[in-house]
Amino acid sequence: MTKDNGPQKTSPAYRLPALDSDFLLGDSMRGVRLQLEYEKAEEILRAWTVRSTIVAFGSARVRHGNLWYEEARNFGHIASKFGGALNIDGKARENVIATGGGPGIMEAANRGAYEAGGKSIGLNIRLPFEQAPNPYITPSLNFEFHYFFMRKYWFAYLAKALVVFPGGFGTLDEMFEVLTLVQTEKLAKKICIVVYGSAYWNSILNLDVLVEKGAISPQDRALFQMADTPEEAFEILKADLTRYHLEPEARRQAPANVEEEPLLNPDISGTR
Repeated sequence: MTKDNGPQKTSPAYRLPALDSDFLLGDSMRGVRLQLEYEKAEEILRAWTVRSTIVAFGSARVRHGNLWYEEARNFGHIASKFGGALNIDGKARENVIATGGGPGIMEAANRGAYEAGGKSIGLNIRLPFEQAPNPYITPSLNFEFHYFFMRKYWFAYLAKALVVFPGGFGTLDEMFEVLTLVQTEKLAKKICIVVYGSAYWNSILNLDVLVEKGAISPQDRALFQMADTPEEAFEILKADLTRYHLEPEARRQAPANVEEEPLLNPDISGTR
C-alpha cells in the first residue's frame, strides 16, 4: 500500500511562501513587508501618472462646518485646478492633493479636490482610533500602510508643497519631519511649506526661543511661510511652484527625441 501523503500537503512547510500568510506576517519577513508597502504604492502612482503632490496635514478631529475644515476644503478645491492635477490632455498629473486619508482636515482637502473634479490621494495608517478612509479620496489612490515611516516616505517622495493646517501631535510630527529634511538638505527638490492659521500656530510655536537658545539658526525660521486664507496659501504655493518647478519654455519646446524625465525617478525621487 502507498502511504497517504495528505498530511504532508497540509503542513505549513509545504505551503508556497507567497501564499503562506503566517510566514509573510512573521518577524523574519518584516523587510519584505516594508518593500511591498513601497513597491505597491509606486506601481499604482506610476500607473496613474502622478508626478507630484501638494500635501495637506491637519487635525483629524475637526468636523464639517468648522472654519478650518471649510478653509482646507476650499484650498483643496483651488489647488486641484492648478498645474496639471486634473490631467487635462492626458499629461502627467502634477500637484495632486495628498493627505493622510482620514477625517477632519484630511477629509476636507480630499473633498475640495473631489468637488473640483480632480483626483486626490489618501495615505492611510492603521491606528486604534480616529483613522478611517474618508469618502472623497479617489478610490484607486486610497492606500493603507502599517509602517509609519513608509507612509512618511510617501508624503515626502513626490511632494512639491506642504500646507500644515491646525492640528495636534500627528500634525506637529509630520510638519517637523519635513522641516528637518529641508533644514538638513536631505531633499534635492525644493518643497514650499505653508503653515496655515497664524493665530493658532503663533500661540503654540515660539521659534524665537529656539534661536535664542542656539537650537536652530535664525534663517531656519524662513523655512516656512504663514497664511490665513486659502487664497493666500495658494498664492504662496503658486509663486514657489512656478519659480522652482514649472518647466522653462525652452524645455517645453525641446525636440521630440529628447528623453523625458521619468514619472518616478529611480534615485528615490531626489532624496539624498
